[in-house]
Amino acid sequence: MEEKRILLVEDEIKIADTLKQGLSENGYTVDAAYDGLSGLSLFESAKYHLIVLDINLPGMKGYELCQRIRVYNEDVPIILLTALTSLNDKIEGYDSGADDFVIKPYEFKELLMKIRALLKRAWNHASPSGNVLKAGDLELNISTREVKRGKSDIKLTIKEFQLLEYLVRNKNRVLSRADIAINVWDIDFDTNTNVIDVYINYVRNKIDKPFHQKLIQTQVGKGYVLKVNY
Repeated sequence: MEEKRILLVEDEIKIADTLKQGLSENGYTVDAAYDGLSGLSLFESAKYHLIVLDINLPGMKGYELCQRIRVYNEDVPIILLTALTSLNDKIEGYDSGADDFVIKPYEFKELLMKIRALLKRAWNHASPSGNVLKAGDLELNISTREVKRGKSDIKLTIKEFQLLEYLVRNKNRVLSRADIAINVWDIDFDTNTNVIDVYINYVRNKIDKPFHQKLIQTQVGKGYVLKVNY
């Protein structure tokens, strides 16, 4: 089995070194950087299977570093370490290209759990059962992340694409917000956040609003379903 290489960017050296040791003891190869610019340099010099970034980094903030990484690699899982918990902070992180958050203070086993989940999902995504998913006149190319509805090309962010992919793979099945949280965000379901509803609306505005036939439907008290009847 190929070794899993992780890039860790954390400006508090003691925390970084402790995390590096813990991850190494769990079988991962870890490179650590203590500022954003050094993190970018390491990313450009090696192949990584997952990246852990602190948000408040000297040299280059975690959000910006995340965006820079996404220019070159749309697939590598990225976890942000943050003390920021507002909905706007989370949306900014997801829009920057992050896959998940770990909120400070946290237990190491929580970070380890999220790393394992994201690596598993990345592995499954790398070997999809088919490159193209279809739901009615909606078409998703998993390899290129191209989305079409009819003859129209639709541009989605990475997180929007991941959400739509999950809905399409489970078309005509009602998905609870907890289902979506676990399978798209890999986060513990939090009833106090509406980030999932926000992203459902983002996707709806792009794939449903311009078209007569609406695919994404709300099941009150249950969740959401991408319904295809034709």
